[in-house]
Amino acid sequence: MKTSLVSIGVANPGKPIEQSVIASFMQRAHQLDELEARKLSFLYRKSGISSRYSVLTDFEKADPADYTFFPKTKNFEPFPGTKARMEVFRHTAPQLCEEAVTNCLSKTKVQASEITHLILVSCTGMMAPGVELDLMKRMKLDDSVERYCVHFMGCYAAFTGLKLADKLVRAEPEAKVMLVSVELCTLHFQKEYVEDNILANSLFGDGAAAALVMNSDSGLKIKSYLSQVLREGEEDMAWGIGDFGFEMRLSKYVPTLLDQGISQLKEKFEEKFKFSTVDNFAIHPGGKQILQKVQEAFGLPVSVNAHAMKVLNEFGNMSSATILFVLERMMDDAEIQGDILSMGFGPGLTLETLLLEK
Repeated sequence: MKTSLVSIGVANPGKPIEQSVIASFMQRAHQLDELEARKLSFLYRKSGISSRYSVLTDFEKADPADYTFFPKTKNFEPFPGTKARMEVFRHTAPQLCEEAVTNCLSKTKVQASEITHLILVSCTGMMAPGVELDLMKRMKLDDSVERYCVHFMGCYAAFTGLKLADKLVRAEPEAKVMLVSVELCTLHFQKEYVEDNILANSLFGDGAAAALVMNSDSGLKIKSYLSQVLREGEEDMAWGIGDFGFEMRLSKYVPTLLDQGISQLKEKFEEKFKFSTVDNFAIHPGGKQILQKVQEAFGLPVSVNAHAMKVLNEFGNMSSATILFVLERMMDDAEIQGDILSMGFGPGLTLETLLLEK
């Protein structure tokens, strides 16, 4: 038996909100004139996203008088501070995690009481005592469960969590590790009309995913992994804590930087993964252009992004949870067999890769 990603469960808050509805909200929030409003609508239509989820219901309301989180004022002032946003995270994240873990375990014969290690991944909320302790209580886990938190690493953090889970199972062969990623990205909406905010507001959604990692003959076997920092993109993708939520620096040049970085690393990929023999790819859907650029950089057919494109279309970019949504669909796809090379990207600019076998 080898360390395997045995099962994945996912969860989203509320109902899907159409991308066009979110665009209308953003036009009001940014107080755009007719020309800028049309430009923003065009960007949203071309995003490759048809719907997203949010723990905040305000994004789907046409009348500011109905808002429950944002101010009912025309200029959105006083704009909610970081404390108010973290209060929403504290109240909503544990329930979403519980739903994802329940869905994950329902696909296996493993009981919650058998979990020995818990890894919590999030870059959109932090608190102590943390979400993982609340989740342990909700799932009635033993108080001796070892817990680890991977915070603020961005969209590639699920890869970090999976690598940690693999190392734990290698060290303790009987371990049953539950990795839980919860990202409430929409809590960090910024209303200043600048490029970073425009791009981030058009892409991100909310979701949670749970993955059970243990020694098993079933599931996706973890074979190897590789981490690489592309220093050229250090200033183009970043994530910081501001007075009004967490602030993203997200340059439109990121897809091009990934394209160039991957081209430089092809030889290293071939040496590590025997890349030329890999038939399946699970690429983090950070955006439509990112998926296209990575596919082109490796000289791959458009079809390799089929599941990633569908996840992007239905959920948007849910930061670290997103790749688990993609892998869940690939696990359920009977036509996918053999090796799967998964890739994720985040601040640094960091490129994480994970080779799995189905």
